Amino acid sequence: MLFMGKVEIVEEYDRELRSISLVIKAPAVVRLLRFIKLGRKSPPLCRSNILARDSFQCQYCEKILSSREATLDHVLPRSQGGKTTWENIVCSCAGCNRKKGGRTPEQAGMRLMTKPARPDWLPVLNLRFNGNVPQSWQTFLAMRY
Repeated sequence: MLFMGKVEIVEEYDRELRSISLVIKAPAVVRLLRFIKLGRKSPPLCRSNILARDSFQCQYCEKILSSREATLDHVLPRSQGGKTTWENIVCSCAGCNRKKGGRTPEQAGMRLMTKPARPDWLPVLNLRFNGNVPQSWQTFLAMRY
């Protein structure tokens, strides 16, 4: 993108990138020279996106879960005609998933924290860095968040 004139380098790392005929500093932050409008496609329905959408929190008991602890639950069970869609799958802890079983939350006497919905953004992009943000990025991330 740099050599095609689509970006400019705003910040660089100290290390160099080398080819047979060229040596440049490794880009740390680049800026698009013109806006690229992204289509409003729905993000892919996958485990990591569902967990990110639900903030790794059981949608029944509100317990914060690790990726290993989290299970996915069909709100309307497949045995009752439930589909595998954004609007019918939530993050759940194993205990709540077992308790609910093949019933709806109402049938099991349970309450959903939030109604599941299809996000119009990519959920994994909403996850925060775990403190390992490179120094050269911090100014630019502060502008956005």
